[in-house]
Amino acid sequence: MTKNEKFGLVERFLLDNKNAHYRIAYSYVKNKENALDIVQDAIFKALQSIDRLGEIKYLKTWFYRILVNTSIDFIRKHQRVTVMDNEILDGYLPQSEDDPTDMDLNDAIDALTPDEKSLIILRFFEDLKIEEVAAVLGENVNTTKTKLYRTLKKLRVEIGEGI
Repeated sequence: MTKNEKFGLVERFLLDNKNAHYRIAYSYVKNKENALDIVQDAIFKALQSIDRLGEIKYLKTWFYRILVNTSIDFIRKHQRVTVMDNEILDGYLPQSEDDPTDMDLNDAIDALTPDEKSLIILRFFEDLKIEEVAAVLGENVNTTKTKLYRTLKKLRVEIGEGI
């Protein structure tokens, strides 16, 4: 496959899945502008390193790895200040009795480490198979399974469901 053919396939993949990419970035930063910046940076990094993509069948996991790492890097760089969209901020303000909102799961996911959050987002929100999650995170499948189960247990405890 020529570099131009590979570039065309990558470009098509990025355009066809732009909403999923945005959703992943947004799940990390909870801010529209920051999520768009992350996606843009990830696309730039992917296009710069297109030669490192060995086989096109690994395109999805290859790009998701770039996107997740870019999201985590962004969080680490901007850890001191977190800007939230108004809808998210409203979820943290006191609610009236007429407007009950159950934020336990969202709060629990937000409290996870970036690595734990990646496991949950990729497996349950992006519906990736365990093998794909392991490939994105650069770990073996058994390690990924162990970390996922440990993270799920942590979430259950956090939201008060016990084990």
